[in-house]
Amino acid sequence: MRLVVIGLNHKTAPVAMRERLAFVGEDLTTAIRELNTFTDGSVIVSTCNRTEIYAILPKSDPVTAVTSPATASTIAADEPRLLSDQQYIDRIYAWLANFKNMSVAQIQPYLYRHVDSHALTHWLRVASGLDSMILGEPQILGQIKRAVSLSHELGGMSTRFGWIIDQVFAATKQVRNETQVGSQAVSLGFAAAKLVTQIFDRVEERTLLLVAAGEMNRLVATHIAGLGIGKVIICNRSAPRAEALAEELRGMGHHVVVHSLQELPALLPQADIVSSCSGSMDMLIDRNMTKAALKKRRYQPMLMVDLAVPRDIDSAISRMDDVYLYSIDDLQHVIAGNIEQRRQAAVDAELLVSQLVVEIERRFQVRQVGHDIELYRAQAYAHTDQLLAESLSQLAQGEHSAEEIMAELTRKLTQTLSHAPSKLMRKAAREGDADLLNFVVGGLKEAYRRRP
Repeated sequence: MRLVVIGLNHKTAPVAMRERLAFVGEDLTTAIRELNTFTDGSVIVSTCNRTEIYAILPKSDPVTAVTSPATASTIAADEPRLLSDQQYIDRIYAWLANFKNMSVAQIQPYLYRHVDSHALTHWLRVASGLDSMILGEPQILGQIKRAVSLSHELGGMSTRFGWIIDQVFAATKQVRNETQVGSQAVSLGFAAAKLVTQIFDRVEERTLLLVAAGEMNRLVATHIAGLGIGKVIICNRSAPRAEALAEELRGMGHHVVVHSLQELPALLPQADIVSSCSGSMDMLIDRNMTKAALKKRRYQPMLMVDLAVPRDIDSAISRMDDVYLYSIDDLQHVIAGNIEQRRQAAVDAELLVSQLVVEIERRFQVRQVGHDIELYRAQAYAHTDQLLAESLSQLAQGEHSAEEIMAELTRKLTQTLSHAPSKLMRKAAREGDADLLNFVVGGLKEAYRRRP
């Protein structure tokens, strides 16, 4: 399969390292294009909790078993030399470090690596929400689908990679439909709403400020607005996107106003609750801005939820009085209630994932064997045509008799056809694989028995 996953997440790396290795904006497009120069397709999933590279390593050519020993070396010498899996993986490590202006030694302690069945299992677990900070959360599947869509647009999706991704999506749907791992309302939006109820009374008198109008803030806004929030302010660079979210919230009966991101310092004093998830590389809310806002608010408490990686809100603000700042990592300590039920359901989900991986690998092998048989036959016909052309040329030159030429042609064809099974039988005998040896010998005997 040659599927590889290299990445880091909330379990292996702190927020600071996840920030440095995150891909946003044009970085993501450039990264996929660069990865595709030495892989057979790649997808980069970069969220608040993880950055992962899913890639297909260049496929080794099938063993040129149809060639004779004499011509095999010639063909091998003419073809480009493929790197080993480990060399390709090392190349991805080096590329990632270079892209982020870091050394491999700096990033390697935080990275995990999975190959083939382990990579497929990991991808299914991630897509199903089994590897998320909030167990069973559904947002990650949408994020993966958007990452896959971008790779399609950039030409980073080989046929083989596309087939594997289709299997992952189908299997994920089965996991979520057949288990309870995604049941009950446990999500980042739910966690943020729970914080609001813990910190504030009379929610209907409070104002929610959304910094950015992306999917994560949409989910947070939906949950908090559902508490009966008094007013929602949206600050966003793109007015159309902000208006689209505003219309959605207005449709739920909420009072919503839209402003540009440049107005954030002036709007911050109005906010009792701030949820920020911009994807910006720059800090949007710093200590001085917050200090000024608190003074205008006469030091009424503020709740700030920073869901962005890199962070939008200065972490130093957490040490200020009257401000409750929660990062994406902090929220895992807030989640409660239905999480235990999801953990129990996760046992069933993990078992189903293992079964589905085996089934996908079986289908992949069946699919791959069919492809390899086609290549084998094509090489066999090409080699036969080459030998026939050589024999006809010798016959035309008249240097040898027709009987001698036919005998030599027969000898070469026999040598070619017997090379692969002979090599396989020697390998089986050397490794003590009696079942394989009996299978090959039995197959040859049956083939000769049935020959015309």
